[in-house]
Amino acid sequence: MEFNGEVRIGLTDEAQLYVIDLLKAHEVKGEIDIWPSTLLEGIEKGEDFVRTVARLRDWVFTQRNSKDYFIPMKEVKLLAPVQRPRKNIFCVGKNYREHVLEMGSAEDIPEHIMIFTKAPTTVIGHEEIIPIHEGVTNQLDYEGELAIVIGKVGKCIALDDAMDYIFGYTIVNDVTARDLQKRHKQFFLGKSLDGTCPMGPVIVHKSAIDDPQNLKVKTLVNGEVRQFATTELMIFSIPEIISTISKGMTLEPGDIIATGTPAGVGKGFDPPRFLTEGDVVEVSIEKIGTLRNTIN
Repeated sequence: MEFNGEVRIGLTDEAQLYVIDLLKAHEVKGEIDIWPSTLLEGIEKGEDFVRTVARLRDWVFTQRNSKDYFIPMKEVKLLAPVQRPRKNIFCVGKNYREHVLEMGSAEDIPEHIMIFTKAPTTVIGHEEIIPIHEGVTNQLDYEGELAIVIGKVGKCIALDDAMDYIFGYTIVNDVTARDLQKRHKQFFLGKSLDGTCPMGPVIVHKSAIDDPQNLKVKTLVNGEVRQFATTELMIFSIPEIISTISKGMTLEPGDIIATGTPAGVGKGFDPPRFLTEGDVVEVSIEKIGTLRNTIN
């Protein structure tokens, strides 16, 4: 988050009404360890960081002046939880059957996981502007997705161990320039325009989500429901995704994996309903919140 012009790590309540200023709590309590300046640095510290956050939270609630550590959400700017990933964002293509059908036919349903990436420069936060990229594309589309945040180094991860490598979950809107995607016969350029990976509004630690394969995903454009599904409809499960990517590639703390989008994207309508200037896109996933951005 950004508060009083400074980037800080905050801990929000379930309703996301306030934020606990963890840096202030850390300093007043007199913790001896060095406090990370970004959430990515915190994730890289592993479970020690998670335990420290829990300890600070509990300490704040024991203080007579505990309210002094609470900042109303309206007074902070929520930044992307991982503002600048150390590598490209991994994205799973065609991972919901109905989305595959709206974009093609049953013959396009993949037998193996389909992976593409988005450049780190695509990342923006909650309530930030998605550039319309006039003159570059006129087919900007939305894709609401559950995203995994990796919590520790892993390679050749076994299917049964995959969930142990997750730090938490967030929301990604995999905004796509469909015309560039078609023109260049691959995904990278159409997926990597600046500002086309809104992420947030928060990361929820994995301990707060019992079953990530049973979450409702909903995307609204200007208040109209366009996408609505549950993550149980994924063709390839979260453990399969993690295990497959890691077979010949090292996953590291802070890596982001977007798990695919349900049916209802703009290109899937007849005629297509692409995004235009002023459109407001809201992606909601239960237990995480709502990621909201405007096209401009």
